[in-house]
Amino acid sequence: MAGAAAAVTRRAATLLLSSRFRTPASRVASLIPIVGASNRRFVCASSVSARTAEPAEAAAQLGETVKEFRKRLRIDEVKGGPDEGLDWVGKGLTVRGWVRTCRVQSSVTFIEVNDGSCLSNMQCVMTSDAEGYDQIESGAVTTGASILIEGTVVPSQGAKQKIELKVTRLVVIGRSDPTTYPIQKKRATREFFRSIAHLRPRTNTFSAVTRVRNALAYATHKFFQENGFVWVSSPIITASDCEGAGEQFYVTTLIQNDTEDNNFNVSKIPTTKDGKIDWSQDFFGKPAFLTVSGQLNGETYACALSDIYTFGPTFRAENSNTSRHLAEFWMIEPELAFADLNDDMACATAYLQYVVKYVLENCKEDMEFFNTWIEKGIINRLNDVVEKSFVQLSYTDAIDLLVKSKKKFEFPVKWGLDLQSEHERYITEQVFGGSPVIIRDYPKEIKAFYMRQNDDEKTVAAMDLLVPRVGELIGGSQREERLDYLEARLEELNLNKESYWWYLDLRRFGSVPHAGFGLGFERLVQFATGIENIRDAIPFPRTPGSADF
Repeated sequence: MAGAAAAVTRRAATLLLSSRFRTPASRVASLIPIVGASNRRFVCASSVSARTAEPAEAAAQLGETVKEFRKRLRIDEVKGGPDEGLDWVGKGLTVRGWVRTCRVQSSVTFIEVNDGSCLSNMQCVMTSDAEGYDQIESGAVTTGASILIEGTVVPSQGAKQKIELKVTRLVVIGRSDPTTYPIQKKRATREFFRSIAHLRPRTNTFSAVTRVRNALAYATHKFFQENGFVWVSSPIITASDCEGAGEQFYVTTLIQNDTEDNNFNVSKIPTTKDGKIDWSQDFFGKPAFLTVSGQLNGETYACALSDIYTFGPTFRAENSNTSRHLAEFWMIEPELAFADLNDDMACATAYLQYVVKYVLENCKEDMEFFNTWIEKGIINRLNDVVEKSFVQLSYTDAIDLLVKSKKKFEFPVKWGLDLQSEHERYITEQVFGGSPVIIRDYPKEIKAFYMRQNDDEKTVAAMDLLVPRVGELIGGSQREERLDYLEARLEELNLNKESYWWYLDLRRFGSVPHAGFGLGFERLVQFATGIENIRDAIPFPRTPGSADF
């Protein structure tokens, strides 16, 4: 019995050490069973006050407690204030980061260090009497190397910054061979940086894009959470095609690699008597795909929790090598119950204005960089989105507007054809002077099966939100909540109703009017940064013929 008590004590001590929130010794003690009783049971700590010290003592014997986690001070917190760091003068500071440049002069060495928290580097001034100067002399402090520097903040003698760090100690953490390090001072193309996607976040452009992407993601969650939405994790693997386009990646275990060279004998794939793939022997017992959208799953939770949103990766096997397409991308997809198309447009407008305003207010240094080096005028363009009223007009009116413009477009303009990017940009940039525009009520033949049919029986309650420079940024609709209409639409498009049985159930049991929209997150990043190619708006782009890193 004594051994059993010791085992419980050890488990209690382990709980004390491994818990994210430290458990008081008295609480752990309350879990100690009374040994020797006919029925083993747990009693409160007050009943075993003589034993309360035992778990703490056991913990001390077994090991040390985990140290408290503390946020690390970064360069942006030092230099990002209104006085650009002058309030830090005279204070000690430790900087960890990567060397951007190292200039060795006769009496002093200047090291530019960046830790990724902001665009600005910390200029570190080092003299030969500082600890670790031998690392300078040996040539270990080169571009790309990771280092730790300790010193005192002093006013800078240069004009580019208000402060600099007078170095007292330098430690080289990781060396970088200057002869093979691919990021050099000379300008390189974005295409080249895609070939070194594992290192490109160390450049000014891609570190700035990443920080703005992070701010947009944070603002997205913040907007929906503040407005009562519930975040739902939609599945990545699905058996349905939300868009009905058939451009999906298959997920299968029927192809097993038995050799190191990834070769596979296709004769091993099970087939039916008529020579077709026997999906019943696959992992899920039927064809499965990577999802193109979380919308259908999102609707199920909206019809129980009222307002929800999904935010996750989606995939499309579209063999397109344009600057606007990715095979893997992230989607933001809110769904609003008891809502119509007007509610949907209002939500999309409020969301876009919110996240753009957040970036303008919280990423000022990065936005100034984009305004100078990527797209001149981008800050004014984004301010227009925040400040100007959004305009809405019907698809029919938009077609009339384009026809009457007499402008020669590459793609034809005709009622019943989808609008192309050149048409969308002309409307928002030229006709409405940079204001975002929402086009609504599209022909049903060019839209998805789940969109609600309008009373004219020719159009559906769909909307696209257009913005300058990008064109369509958001696409949404009121969903078809009427069972008979939805079934008829599935039959019309030759979609298997059995695959959507659960989706149809939403219309059988307590159906409600509901609406939602989808936003390609990388398109939003493009819009907010001015980056022209969508492959530069995501850390590791997946495109036809490219799945490196």
